Amino acid sequence: MKLLVCISKAPDTTSRIAFTDGDTSFDESGVQFIVNPYDESYALVRAIELIEAGGGSVTTITVGDASCDPIIRKALAIGANHAVRIDAQPVDATQVAQLIADYASDKSYDIILCGKETIDHNSAAVGAMIAECLDMPFIPFATRLNVDGGAYNLTCETAGGVNKVTVNSSFVLSAAKGMSEQRIPNMRGIMSARTKPLQVVESSDDGAKTNVVKFSLPPSKGACKIVDADNPSELVRLLREEAKII
Repeated sequence: MKLLVCISKAPDTTSRIAFTDGDTSFDESGVQFIVNPYDESYALVRAIELIEAGGGSVTTITVGDASCDPIIRKALAIGANHAVRIDAQPVDATQVAQLIADYASDKSYDIILCGKETIDHNSAAVGAMIAECLDMPFIPFATRLNVDGGAYNLTCETAGGVNKVTVNSSFVLSAAKGMSEQRIPNMRGIMSARTKPLQVVESSDDGAKTNVVKFSLPPSKGACKIVDADNPSELVRLLREEAKII
């Protein structure tokens, strides 16, 4: 199998979020960046498991500048065989998807895997857009992926339960919780990642199709209110009148 895994750089969940340039840009000062957890723990690890069981190769692809190289090297340390970085500043989902699709269009990948979303933008849009650009089937929120001969059997989350899908051709999927378990790079993987190929390719696109008007932080949380266990009517009142959830 020939697999392509889309990975992105994301701020660590403990990072303090701030904006610059009139609240139009994310302030990266002092922020620790990681591999987007959905890309790493579910999409990448499951791809590696598949080639370990059946042979093949895993290539990661990232849209970004040289600051992404450390997180790409981590993906290589976990077990990816090759890595590609498209040298462009990611601005929106449409741009990222088009750049990845342009690169993948003539590479004959069997599966293109993405995490279900990134933890910074949470748009869950890139996977579907890649599939549309390449005219390939898209399987969203997959929690299981197994290979049976030439067929791929998947289980996907839905609002009312699960869907079970069988695909007999190349496709794009977004991976959700349950697809695999996190792997910690061992020393051998870390050392070998230093010499694995990381190909940098030029951007094929002339830029994003959207622009940011302004970022804003959510309102600060209010003070916690403690309700006596013997006063349930007050709890109901607070939920109804202040929290407005009843």
